[in-house]
Amino acid sequence: MKEVRSIVMTGYGINCEMEMAHACRLAGSEVVDIVHINELIHGEKRLDDYHFLNLPGGFLDGDDLGSAKAGANRIRYAKVSGDSERLFDQFLRFIEKGKLILGACNGFQLLAKLGLIPNLKGGDGEQEVTLTFNDSGRFEDRWVYLKVNPDSPCIFTRGMKGVYLPVRHGEGKFIPKDENVLNELRKRALIALQYTNASFDGPVMDYPLNPNGSIDAIAGICNDTGRLMGLMPHPEAYLHRTNHPRWTREELPEEGMGVAFFRNAVQYIRNHLL
Repeated sequence: MKEVRSIVMTGYGINCEMEMAHACRLAGSEVVDIVHINELIHGEKRLDDYHFLNLPGGFLDGDDLGSAKAGANRIRYAKVSGDSERLFDQFLRFIEKGKLILGACNGFQLLAKLGLIPNLKGGDGEQEVTLTFNDSGRFEDRWVYLKVNPDSPCIFTRGMKGVYLPVRHGEGKFIPKDENVLNELRKRALIALQYTNASFDGPVMDYPLNPNGSIDAIAGICNDTGRLMGLMPHPEAYLHRTNHPRWTREELPEEGMGVAFFRNAVQYIRNHLL
């Protein structure tokens, strides 16, 4: 039987790798490897051997140069040992082969600063959006309601209407490069998630429902294929009812809402890549 193979990147301040690996296992991925970025750079592991790349949250390089910027530079320019290609070339080949990438929090910042999402012009990408300091001027650790865009091509949010997930970030304010980028995100339905209220009846800009002041209340986006997604909330942090802040006071399903993101990914891989 062919196996769904998932890789979870770690190292240099990433700290949510265990939860993300557990999410992949719960979703049915037969192989789940937590791999330090240096193992990729040294050629000990290769992205080519996997179907699903997970970029977890944390404090990559201590958020030096702005969240994930130093990490993005490492990936873009580091040469793989014993090879002439850059690690970034493996990322590009991974995407070209129709495989999936999910970046949560710091992972979203990394994808954005690598230019891999939204990547409106194609190619190896240029940075078109950023995640910067929250309007509150402080680290935000709270749960948020998220409205799912039913018109989005995003594979990870299929079948969802509204989601409740935690955020944990100091630099989560989504800002597009310019009005043209924002208009393209809207027109192509690449805005997959927006901060909303408990009724899930529309995007909101009011704090704390919108915890960081993101433009258009944007919490997550994808690329045109829907196979690459970045979001500031943490789906891997709500995998079981006991993760919910009110689990002792509410009747909740055993499975947390975050598992669905990973199950959608695994199902897509089974249907299209195996």
